[in-house]
Amino acid sequence: MTQPLLIDGCEINNWTPQVIDDLAKGGVGAVQATCAVWEDARGTLDRLMGWRQRFAQYSDRLVHVRSPDDIRAAADSHRLGVLLGFQNTAPIEDDPRLLDLYHELGVRVVQLTYNVQNAVAAGCLEPHDSGLSLFGRRVVERMNALGMLVDCSHVGDRSTREAVDASSDPIALTHTNPRWFCDHPRNTPDDILTAVADRGGVVGVTTYPTFIGGPQVTLRQFCTMVATLVDQIGVDHVALGSDLSREWTDADLVTLRNGRLNPDPEPARWPRWQDWFGTAADFPVLLDGLRAVGFDEPALAAVAGGNWLRLYDAVFREGATGGTRS
Repeated sequence: MTQPLLIDGCEINNWTPQVIDDLAKGGVGAVQATCAVWEDARGTLDRLMGWRQRFAQYSDRLVHVRSPDDIRAAADSHRLGVLLGFQNTAPIEDDPRLLDLYHELGVRVVQLTYNVQNAVAAGCLEPHDSGLSLFGRRVVERMNALGMLVDCSHVGDRSTREAVDASSDPIALTHTNPRWFCDHPRNTPDDILTAVADRGGVVGVTTYPTFIGGPQVTLRQFCTMVATLVDQIGVDHVALGSDLSREWTDADLVTLRNGRLNPDPEPARWPRWQDWFGTAADFPVLLDGLRAVGFDEPALAAVAGGNWLRLYDAVFREGATGGTRS
């Protein structure tokens, strides 16, 4: 059976050759790769230079995606398309003009915050969600003008809803699950799932163990959740965003969770992944699981990658520099 174009909406790996090999084994055509979370502008430039070197080193295997056509070209040449994204707005510091620079360097997805309050919005773990700030509205406006995708995966409920309303483009939740499936603040309530879909956005379901209820959750339970979500918000608005986090140490997890916010962080360990999905090489197992719960090939093609590609077509605009949208 032919595998459809497969796009993973978010991975936050340490990008070793093994990670790239697993993506190839899994038949992944494109992936959004997190390249900054807590880094300031200088640290983010270091990360982007690292990716520039990686693209040169693996030019026979990787394509830097700046437009949806780059994904199509990567698929035609049997290479992996890589979209660069941030999981925080820390890289812009207090200057939205840095978005222009990052756009020129090929960044196409920016998450507004990572779990906690910043100058843009409140994170999903904040006890009080203050909503999208004035600064945040300017950031969203600039991202819209440039053709960058607004991601609200780690963002608080009120802030996400206000971002949906403030954005002239559809937004994404690149890696989340319905809160009715797993009651965790990182997951998303029904009203926001509906709001994102109603504006043409996409929800990427995540296989991260903490957000599915633990590694004991079965493939069938997960795939049944995806089918129910499709019934809830429509097949055109559901996609995959695994949130794979390969090749890191536990110390890296402590840094990822805390950034510079906590000078004395508690120890942490990466969760054990479920047997049916632990690396990108397992994507065919996940696709077969979706078939087993009733996905026909057109629906599977939409969820596997077609919906991300349609959203990228709507949001990314080559040569965009801002100003009034046509």
